[in-house]
Amino acid sequence: MASNTNETAGPAVSCRGVGKIWAAGTSRAHEALQDIDLEIEPGEFVVLLGPSGCGKSTLLYLIAGLEQQTSGLLTYFGDAVTAPSPDRSLIFQETSLFPWLSVWENVSFGLQIRGDSEPDRRAAAKEVLQRVGLAEAGSKRPDELSGGMRQRVAVARALAMRPRVLLMDEPFAALDVQTRQKMQDFLIDVWRDSGASVVFVTHHIDEAVALADRVCVFTARPGRIKETVKVDLPRPRDPFSPECEELRKQLTQLLKDEVDRAFEEQENMAEAV
Repeated sequence: MASNTNETAGPAVSCRGVGKIWAAGTSRAHEALQDIDLEIEPGEFVVLLGPSGCGKSTLLYLIAGLEQQTSGLLTYFGDAVTAPSPDRSLIFQETSLFPWLSVWENVSFGLQIRGDSEPDRRAAAKEVLQRVGLAEAGSKRPDELSGGMRQRVAVARALAMRPRVLLMDEPFAALDVQTRQKMQDFLIDVWRDSGASVVFVTHHIDEAVALADRVCVFTARPGRIKETVKVDLPRPRDPFSPECEELRKQLTQLLKDEVDRAFEEQENMAEAV
């Protein structure tokens, strides 16, 4: 894969003192992130866990280059992040597939924008659809697929660009419990094959325990990293094991005060309206 980044320059993503104020300089200004220090190594799976409104998604947008930080330094393999790049693909909770395009056309849409030929796009789509278990679905439309299958198409679309960093904003939140667990297993397999770093946002402690190499627990707004918990457990993980249960208890305790603070802030905002 061609890349302009210096991949020997250290971590895949580095945040040093990163902060973000939305609508800075206006009466609507509010601080979303404060003094974020975080390094994500190549091939690492990092989960951002915290209460609603704590800035987890904002950090993804900054890493993706969709927004600029207000303070601090954010780099990708040593280069400052100043704009979006296909090397850093973002997957949202909603799949945002184009209903009028077939699955393979959705998967290869970024390649089309890049100017790749149709034969190359078809070949790339076929390859990544095979990797996500949808090799026979290329000619279907999104509305012919289940929710879990549509999310796999969204992952395939991101993988078609061969990203070095995969950013995922609660991609399984709308799925039922059984499908969510299947998608978690699927994601681990795809991640291992791709070699990409993954930064995954969730509200769900069980999901963090199932997926992460490290869990970064965020405070209530303005979001700061309260504690980083290393998950040194082999995969696949038994959710009922004593080790996973102990980890759930630890994360629950770390989150409790922050969730209470977030609810109190939301109530105060509602009263002020």
